[in-house]
Amino acid sequence: MTSLAAPLTEGEALRRALARPELAELARARVAEADADVVAASTWANPALEFSRDKTGASRETAWRLAQPLDVSGRRGLRQDAARLRLDATEADTRTGRVERAAEVRRSFHEVLRQQLAVNVMDAWRARFAVIGSVVDKLARAGDASGYDRRRLAREQQAAEAKTAEARAGLERSRARLAALIGSEPTEEGVSGALLPTLPAGLPALQARLAQRPDLAALAARAEAANADHAAAQRNFPELTVGIGGKRTDDGLLRESGTLFSVSMALPIFDRQQGAEQRSAAQAQAARAEQALTRQKAEGELIGLHRQLVQLIAAAERYRREAVAPSADLVRIAETAYRAGESTILELLDAYKGALEAETTALDLEGKARDARIELDQLTGSHPE
Repeated sequence: MTSLAAPLTEGEALRRALARPELAELARARVAEADADVVAASTWANPALEFSRDKTGASRETAWRLAQPLDVSGRRGLRQDAARLRLDATEADTRTGRVERAAEVRRSFHEVLRQQLAVNVMDAWRARFAVIGSVVDKLARAGDASGYDRRRLAREQQAAEAKTAEARAGLERSRARLAALIGSEPTEEGVSGALLPTLPAGLPALQARLAQRPDLAALAARAEAANADHAAAQRNFPELTVGIGGKRTDDGLLRESGTLFSVSMALPIFDRQQGAEQRSAAQAQAARAEQALTRQKAEGELIGLHRQLVQLIAAAERYRREAVAPSADLVRIAETAYRAGESTILELLDAYKGALEAETTALDLEGKARDARIELDQLTGSHPE
């Protein structure tokens, strides 16, 4: 029965992988955690309720007070800004994780595609032995082929079977890895697509995309958050605590009631936020330095990757044209010569091996070009969806 399921494409693999609920839940949880810091920074401190009762002899004194800390220095607003900036950084981190996940899925997909094509090449190689085997048998019956030819062909056929089995085992492992990433098995039809990528955009266009990388945006947001923390630490005016309440005195003969009002603050003698100020300044400096280093590294890698990718594509196309295509003609010539008794079985097998090596070398070149393209897309923060 023929399977009606279409082969899995790269776009469909990405869609399945990036639409997994676990991935969305992980992103929401990380953003929610950062948002909790925003809520914490925006929440006022709880008021304090104090009640006291003193009885000395016939005198009784009862008092209560409600005290509320007040931020009059503006530190609370700056800390809110810092928390919101860290929330922005976390959201950028989730986008970075999405790009990295997409690159992982693409690498896995194209590894399946490469191994699938390699298995097809192996199958074609094995099929040649079935054809030439009947020719050897016919020549042997006519006395034109030796027993050596039969044994040599059988040994080569066994080697082909072993290599094909090894390739199929590798394909199954790659399929399982891809299935784990996308959450479902590829169809029985396998995957489909072009292993050799198209030429990338020009360097100026790719360099312009570097500024939009989410990891750089996250570092910039963290640097701004540290600046806000530093500004908050520099606000040395202490927090005020304002209280209001009542007091009642009863000495047996006279009862008096009154209103209490209090203002208190911590004196900034020893702790003047020196540690927080130094820490936030260091964090801002580290984030800015890391951002600059990451940008410089990305710019250097971009130039190298772009050159490598262009050269690999050209080499793969040239090899297909100049080595793989002529190999089919060489195999036909070798088979014709062997049937006519003009060459030996070793020369024929050498032609078969040459055709196989040409195909596998072409696939390796195309696979390396695809890996370079995926890395280039990840570097510029983009991938096909």
